[in-house]
Amino acid sequence: MTRSTNVTRLKRTALALVLTSVIGAAAAQSTTGSLFGNAPSAAGATITVQNESGLKRSVAVDANGRYNLGSLPVGKYSISLERDGQVLDKRENVLLRVGAGTEVSFGGEGATTLDAVTVTAANIPKIDVSNTVSKSVITSEQLDVLPLGRSAEAIALLAPGVVAGSSAFTNGSRSVLSFGGSSVTENAYYLNGFNASNPLSNLGGVSLPYGSIDQQETYTGGYSAGYGRSTGGVINQLGKRGTNEWHFGVQTTWAPDSLAASPRDVYYPNRKLPDGYGYTDDSLPGTLYRSRNNDTATRTTASGYVSGPLIEDRLFVHLAAESDKTDGVSTNSVASAQQARNNYSYSAPKFYGKIDWNINDSNTLEYTRVQNTDRQAGYYTAFDYDDLSEGGRTGASPNTIKIKDDFDIFKYTGYLTDDLTLSAVWGRSKQSNLESNPGNSLNPYISGAGNQNTALTGGSPIRNDQPDLYTKAGDAGSKTRGLRMDLQYRIGNHELTAGIDNMRYDGHNEGQAMTGPGYAWIYSKASDPNVSPNAGAGVAAPGGEGYYVAQYIFSTTTSMSVDQKAYYLEDRWQVTPNWLVTLGIRNDKFTNYNSDAIAYVESGDQWAPRLGASWDVFGDSSLKVFANLGRYYLALPNSVAIRGASASTYTREYFTYGGIDANGNPIDLTAMGPGPISTNNEYGQAPDPLSVAPTDLKSQYQDELILGFEKTLGESWNTGAKFTYRRLQTAIDDTCDSDRMYEKLDSIGVDTANLDVPGCVIFNPGKTNTFMAKHIDGSGYTAFQMSGNDWGYHGQKAKREYIAVDLFVEHPLSDKWYGRLDYTWSRNFGNTEGQVKSDIGQDDVAKTQDWDSSYLMEYAGGYLANDRRHQLKGYGAYQFNDEWTASATLRVTSGMPKSCLGFYGTDGSDPAGGYYSSYHYCNGSPSRPGQAGRQPWTTRLDMGVMYRPAFAEHKLAFGLDVFNVLNQLRQIQSEAQYEDDIPYTVSNTYGMGTYYTAPRSVRLTASYDF
Repeated sequence: MTRSTNVTRLKRTALALVLTSVIGAAAAQSTTGSLFGNAPSAAGATITVQNESGLKRSVAVDANGRYNLGSLPVGKYSISLERDGQVLDKRENVLLRVGAGTEVSFGGEGATTLDAVTVTAANIPKIDVSNTVSKSVITSEQLDVLPLGRSAEAIALLAPGVVAGSSAFTNGSRSVLSFGGSSVTENAYYLNGFNASNPLSNLGGVSLPYGSIDQQETYTGGYSAGYGRSTGGVINQLGKRGTNEWHFGVQTTWAPDSLAASPRDVYYPNRKLPDGYGYTDDSLPGTLYRSRNNDTATRTTASGYVSGPLIEDRLFVHLAAESDKTDGVSTNSVASAQQARNNYSYSAPKFYGKIDWNINDSNTLEYTRVQNTDRQAGYYTAFDYDDLSEGGRTGASPNTIKIKDDFDIFKYTGYLTDDLTLSAVWGRSKQSNLESNPGNSLNPYISGAGNQNTALTGGSPIRNDQPDLYTKAGDAGSKTRGLRMDLQYRIGNHELTAGIDNMRYDGHNEGQAMTGPGYAWIYSKASDPNVSPNAGAGVAAPGGEGYYVAQYIFSTTTSMSVDQKAYYLEDRWQVTPNWLVTLGIRNDKFTNYNSDAIAYVESGDQWAPRLGASWDVFGDSSLKVFANLGRYYLALPNSVAIRGASASTYTREYFTYGGIDANGNPIDLTAMGPGPISTNNEYGQAPDPLSVAPTDLKSQYQDELILGFEKTLGESWNTGAKFTYRRLQTAIDDTCDSDRMYEKLDSIGVDTANLDVPGCVIFNPGKTNTFMAKHIDGSGYTAFQMSGNDWGYHGQKAKREYIAVDLFVEHPLSDKWYGRLDYTWSRNFGNTEGQVKSDIGQDDVAKTQDWDSSYLMEYAGGYLANDRRHQLKGYGAYQFNDEWTASATLRVTSGMPKSCLGFYGTDGSDPAGGYYSSYHYCNGSPSRPGQAGRQPWTTRLDMGVMYRPAFAEHKLAFGLDVFNVLNQLRQIQSEAQYEDDIPYTVSNTYGMGTYYTAPRSVRLTASYDF
């Protein structure tokens, strides 16, 4: 690579960094961008654009000296001002960003004669004044340089207001994110315009091979009416495409365990307890819970690509493959069922292929093929916590998890006239979601072995070879298909767009089943033997020394499907040369079906208005003031049918025991209660689909207001500020208080003797809903309404408010460097995190323990789990010369709020029955979320250097990246449940760190492009 091309490379990187709050003629999840600008309006003047793949389009300059070309594939363009076939002025290497409008003007404002045109370099303004959406765009050039993890989530964390979600939630080995205070299931992922979100639970999504990412959009709010189904954010990845030049390349990365630091050891908390409280095991406080010395890993990737024209200017191909393998060791805790070290292996091979066919300059056809596999496996070696020594292989293995996704995506674009464009995307995907164990032990899983009666064990807990609690069906998976069509028409100062956006998800045999014989044993000990673990269900106190055991059964395997349909209309109205107004309306309909293909939720029409405005204050793109107001609906994913609309079993049966056999099974059992107990009445029966949810259930939706400005500061700096307000208007969760339903029916004079009143129902917390109770004799249903007061909430409604102020300052490429710094102050407050519950790691989407009973919601209002009051983010690069470039990223974040969940009230009761330590009480006193304190601040500094030697024409590159340079090992989440299953018996793990920042690691990179 010559010096000039190397400089161009860094300039393109800087240009992609310029915009953080932008909107284009193509909106979120798009695959295109637009060009606009001023030009002399002499008769016959036209603008002609041509990209690297030979696609050419022309448009006449209008009478006002303006032009606009939309729905253009992203990439580099040459732009010419022509008259009578003669090129009078030209701009080269103009980079078009996805979803953004790029201004390229010729001559001065209001120029009227072609004689006045002066040939200059490409005029790309620092601020895009054409839109109002909040997003960031990261290009492949940046990904080559910046020290980032090789994932969509690592890229998205550069955007303001995006924080890492709880590590309790994963999508295979991939992490999840929270956008603008939302929960981790409220986001949408797209690949080349097709939805790639997790088809079962919406936890995360699929991303491209890292080297195949051309651009990634990270939307944090304000997108147009063309898109919805997200009350969080959007990650939209565009893959690379072939051009008229053949390119080949290979890359390998190596992050060896020998250069990685060890995580910190974890100890049982040791705190003074209030009078009347005792630990489950008084010998554990302050002792080692989990050894993590030398728990390191080696990660290696290898990738390659080939890209070029099959037919010049017409047919192009881009093929890429990536192998990503991680081999490491993780030591189980002293309380684990397996006293062992997990020698794990993660492999994530990916394939990406794209064919682009320019049928002619008016019609294009694209085909994308993506294959993504995520496999986790390993084996156990023995580990002795007495002397911290490691032994040989135990013969047991952790579960093997394999998630495989296949996508086929077709896109047609027809430029029917200069003013009329039709685009259509049809795609399908298939996911295999498998989990099994190679050992296939027939023994039950043993939980809480450390709580076994020491008089029966001799002081050494008795375990067996069953390593995991759950497994899945051998054919579990999902299929998805979708169709999107958009028709765009430009007339005068209006750009009208109408379209449909339909998706279908089918899940097969998803859910979980128990390993071994279909049940597990959970050992416990009460600090007060005279207190029952579930007195409300008739369970007696254990007596004696407080030792008891529960037989646990959990089975949820089922099939289900969901239809999501939408249509929209939008007008982008250039009211004046300086004012753009976007008016849109979207209608979403969601229908969820159970395993019998019977609808249990039908949303009906849901109208979502959108309004945006952008003011180019001085008319020179130096100051933009913008605003956006919109409503966004969120569908229920397929996983809601699990435990919600299909048969499930979730029971515990309590016993005292007189012995323990060699496999950890309790023997000489004495029942403490009437039999298996299910808090939510889950005994394996299929619920009636008409009684699962109210007939007037409203989908979760959120209203959002954004106000902001962006300003250039001289020639070298940009700055801006943005205010965001999000308010959750309606939520969906489940409630399991059937006694309240009986009370309401009795109060209105309904005889309940002939009614099958459901145990748990989906509803809108705090709203009035209409439910159907089935007649036992089959004669029909009785409809009745339940208000928030009927449920005992006394005016309490689902609440989540997010307020944020974002500030940024940026130095585009100048004097060989660029950089950007963002600061976000935010406040996320309410009683509803969203569809999941992070503080206890509950991933039952829209079926959390919140709202199951009014008692659980007392003192529930506080700072929500994704509240991070302060965030400081920065990234940039410095080019020393043609060969050497240094880069860095920085994230400084305040900590997550802590929760303390205990038994109810001053008397340590369990009024909801079977919820145990789940109430917002701690030591018998009310404890709102966040009142227990916050996790510590975290600082993550990553640094990198790249060397492109001149002797290889800059085609060869070597890189060194150091992650978490300061090796700061901080706790980012801790155990929230204060007590075990017995009141006044404090859990030995309460307040103990559950997840920590990743320790320092080093990555070496080598690549060659030719």
